[in-house]
Amino acid sequence: MGAVAPGSEHPAEVATKQTPVAYTPPDVARLAASAVSLGHLDSRMSVCRACPRLVEWRERVADDKRAAFAGETYWGRPVPSWGPGRARIAVVGLAPAAHGGNRTGRMFTGDRSGDWLYAALHRAGLAAKPFSTHAGDGQRLIDTRLVAAVHCAPPANKPLPAERDACRPWLERDLELLAPTLRAIVVLGGFAWAATFPAAVAVGYPPPAGNPRFGHGAEVPLGHTGPVVLGCYHPSQQNAFTGRLTEPMLDAVFGRAVEIARAK
Repeated sequence: MGAVAPGSEHPAEVATKQTPVAYTPPDVARLAASAVSLGHLDSRMSVCRACPRLVEWRERVADDKRAAFAGETYWGRPVPSWGPGRARIAVVGLAPAAHGGNRTGRMFTGDRSGDWLYAALHRAGLAAKPFSTHAGDGQRLIDTRLVAAVHCAPPANKPLPAERDACRPWLERDLELLAPTLRAIVVLGGFAWAATFPAAVAVGYPPPAGNPRFGHGAEVPLGHTGPVVLGCYHPSQQNAFTGRLTEPMLDAVFGRAVEIARAK
């Protein structure tokens, strides 16, 4: 099967059989720019087929399932952004995990990184529950939207630069439609950090001074009235197990994001 067909009854479904499909990077740019709402944007990104390597991989993983999930139907498509339309905080991830978001259809859901992220969001008052197991689990984000540098699961969790660039218009339009309320952008890891600033500048935010280096706890304001970009180590299994990222470190970044969001 390879992937859930658009227009399905899957709980993560946001598209219909009539949703236009991007087959090339120019298609992505055109369909993202013309999306009139975040729901419209999510539906279009969820059926994108612009990167052949990623399409082949995500659908192969959906067929060749991990043994623990052999009885499940994998999503196998781009994982759309998720969260309320008037969010004051955006969280930018790298890309979905092969057996996490690519399986469940929801950002950071069904893997160890998501376990850490949702627990931290809940402690910060930004998620209704401290976990996210599947798209129909009743989880709800509060004033927060999860987006990504790349919306398809990549081989070895490493998107190619060309794939990042092809996917960037989805991120640009996410930031553009969030602009009236957006106050803080939490960026998870260096790859997403490098993708966020060009996307922000493309939609009209002033370029940051110099070349901001990624670091946990780094803060970069986008002009005097734009959102503040906050760096955070990715809540990957490796970072958690090695102690590079701890729960107090994660809580500090999201606590700061809440502080900024409420102050502006």
